[in-house]
Amino acid sequence: MSRPRFVVYGAGAVGGVIGACLHQHDYDVMLIARGAHFGAMRDSGLRLRSAQGDDTVRVPVVDSPRTAGISTNDVVLLAEKSQDTAGVLAELSAVAPRSTPVVCVQNGVANERAALRYFDDVYGVCIVLPAVHLEPGVVEASAAPVTGLLDIGRFPRGRDDVAQQVADAFNASTFESVVRDDIMRWKYRKLLNNLSNALDALCGAGARRGTVQERLLEEGMACLQAAGIEFVAEAEDRERRGDRLQFDSAAARSRPGASTWQSMARGVAIEADFLNGEIVMLGQLHDVPTPVNRALLELVNEAARAGRPPGSFELDEVIRIVLGNESSERERGGYPAE
Repeated sequence: MSRPRFVVYGAGAVGGVIGACLHQHDYDVMLIARGAHFGAMRDSGLRLRSAQGDDTVRVPVVDSPRTAGISTNDVVLLAEKSQDTAGVLAELSAVAPRSTPVVCVQNGVANERAALRYFDDVYGVCIVLPAVHLEPGVVEASAAPVTGLLDIGRFPRGRDDVAQQVADAFNASTFESVVRDDIMRWKYRKLLNNLSNALDALCGAGARRGTVQERLLEEGMACLQAAGIEFVAEAEDRERRGDRLQFDSAAARSRPGASTWQSMARGVAIEADFLNGEIVMLGQLHDVPTPVNRALLELVNEAARAGRPPGSFELDEVIRIVLGNESSERERGGYPAE
């Protein structure tokens, strides 16, 4: 295919940073956003904060796929949260040809299968992209010089020219992208890493450690194994990340929290049902106990519904709630928020 236009559906932390970086590197980009964020970008452009400074990116933005004029020459980068995917796909499929490539730049593992009901060419992206969106019209990229890792592959497996073309665009726009035949193996590993997003949201930065995180991972891996789902080993994942994103940089340390933390800070719906909830569902299907993921899921959902701000729980309090009388010993380790 000829060089495509990228239609980024969901211009929050991930979608906004990706769209801004692509536009900065001379790719044709259109953003789809809503509400105050749409209004701010329409009126004043998208402000991108990064380690290189601030830049106002004048990227075209619309508030509906109906006004985006989507054609088969476009590639849709779906960057909405998983809980919004069903509604987004219904809107998108009403105006976009079925042959439009749809690239799921999202956490969780349910989006690609949902998109395949509406579109023939669906791709998954394993996102390792520390970014922030807390105010209308502004996004922040926390890592440098590589902004993020965005490996891509066809769903459910394989590669093609579209995947390579999207990877090439990412690689030319401050990201690092590898085309993979087994992208879902990587996305299931990312799902395991994201199980502690709820800890980050409830207790703040630094909570991704210790007994609770270990139990979350143990339950997650047990469910994936019982379901016969392959996932990348921790060592391979760490090797892929290496020090490419410089998580210890000042920019990365300034990031207040991961995606669930940011959703709670903005008072919008959180995606825990598609992270910890995915493991709870698999446990139900394959008779694997998931008490820690279930308890943490219930707690973070209750906190979000009540409008509690992120970081309003003490880690020891969460440990008592989700582990009962088990040890509350805190241990080092775990992944940085992303």
